[in-house]
Amino acid sequence: MMPTAGSPWQASPKGLRIAVRLTPRGGKDTLGKAEVLSDGRPVLAARVRAAPTDGEANQALIRLIAKALKVSASQVSIAQGATSRVKMVLVEGDGAALGAALQKMAG
Repeated sequence: MMPTAGSPWQASPKGLRIAVRLTPRGGKDTLGKAEVLSDGRPVLAARVRAAPTDGEANQALIRLIAKALKVSASQVSIAQGATSRVKMVLVEGDGAALGAALQKMAG
């Protein structure tokens, strides 16, 4: 379930769930600021250089989030929206600590 108000991420029993709007072929791999979609859903903007073919952009997003949060890529997975620009990403670990780290980066 996507967050509907406030922050694009929320702690869950398994870790941290992050609503992400991914732009493939974005020129560089970067996490942006929190944004609000036209339907009111908050998302974290992300861009990757990889093309959206054969799951390459999703894998690049997983590596990007893992690096940013200093966790193993095996702790990061696409929980929802694998073929959509808006995805739900699950990061396994201490949800509160991961959320605080993400808040520092994305503001």
